Amino acid sequence: MAEGTFRPTWLEVDLDALSANVALLRAIVAPASMCAVEKADGYGHGAEAVASAALQAGADWLAVAVVDEAIALREAGIAAPILLLSDPVADAAEAVVANRVTATVSSRATLEALASASARLGIRADVHLKVDTGMHRIGVAPEHLAGLARAALEASGVELCGVFTHLAVADGASEEDRAFTALQLARFDDSLHAVRELAERPLLGHAANSAAAIAYPGARYDLVRTGIAIYGEVPSQAVGDALAGAATGRRLQPVMSLRSRVVALRRLAAGERPSYGRVRPLPVGSTVATVPLGYADGLPRRYFAAGGEVLIGRRRRALAGVVTMDQIVVDCGPDDDVEVGDEVVVLGAQGDERITVSEWARVVGTIHHEVLTLIGARVPRIASSDAKALHDGGVPRASRGR
Repeated sequence: MAEGTFRPTWLEVDLDALSANVALLRAIVAPASMCAVEKADGYGHGAEAVASAALQAGADWLAVAVVDEAIALREAGIAAPILLLSDPVADAAEAVVANRVTATVSSRATLEALASASARLGIRADVHLKVDTGMHRIGVAPEHLAGLARAALEASGVELCGVFTHLAVADGASEEDRAFTALQLARFDDSLHAVRELAERPLLGHAANSAAAIAYPGARYDLVRTGIAIYGEVPSQAVGDALAGAATGRRLQPVMSLRSRVVALRRLAAGERPSYGRVRPLPVGSTVATVPLGYADGLPRRYFAAGGEVLIGRRRRALAGVVTMDQIVVDCGPDDDVEVGDEVVVLGAQGDERITVSEWARVVGTIHHEVLTLIGARVPRIASSDAKALHDGGVPRASRGR
């Protein structure tokens, strides 16, 4: 998919903020190491730039969801350990081994494919076993883990390096959620101990996502896998409360902002109904601004009906009609202050006002993760560690791309 070049819509990625988040989380989870999760193009931020920044800030590992994501990081020159978070399909085994990606293994079939690829290439295949402690998505059942571990230890060309699990409700606040997380961790304790006894050597153990890394000190083990938190967001209020207690006054900083510019203005009389469907009449005569960003860029069509707003001229402005594929129309009211070329903030800060990921998620009825990953590929990512460069009134062409 082509990325934007000339349309005045862009996504800003504040690498200083990301680095500060990594440093804060490292301090909280120490002495555990940190794995920065870069799946889904770095949660929509542009994986190559944010992976490099995370490693420079102290992350030890990276993690991805699909093989192609790992290959892209290797092709960008990143040499750090990369964990593939789910079993590769058999056809991808050779690419995994050739790119020295640590593979998740939860079946004998995966193990055999990796061992065969190792024999063909003459390169060792590093693997982590995934045990299903209650998420019930991928992973070997605890009762079958010992057999899989023995097979991995005996497989030629395969190095068993770790054991991990994933927690289903570590972000939850209810007693049931906390009890289930405790049950998962107890199951994982038993599983990790059993595999370490079979291996008779140290193996990495890891279970914590962002929520557990912050809220469950006992879940940190040797490594934590931080995704949403390094991008400045906490997955729930319960985790936010835990972070406030652990961070001694420091806070996670938002990393992403989504911006555009006014490209057209028209003065419309009260009662006019802009955009498809002519859904809502203007209550008074208003200036209506056209902004070149739509649902193909990740702004949900329901944002209008749900009461979503944008910032223009340091003020909140409601949409004047439904979100279309490539554009929105904004009700600027009876004011004549707005001009063509004015910056429009869909996500982020302008003056003292800010539209947060939490607000957007609440308005459209989703979670932080989906908001961050909705932004389409045709919106160029501008990653910078110079906050001033991100707000210099233009879209620097030299910084375009992912």
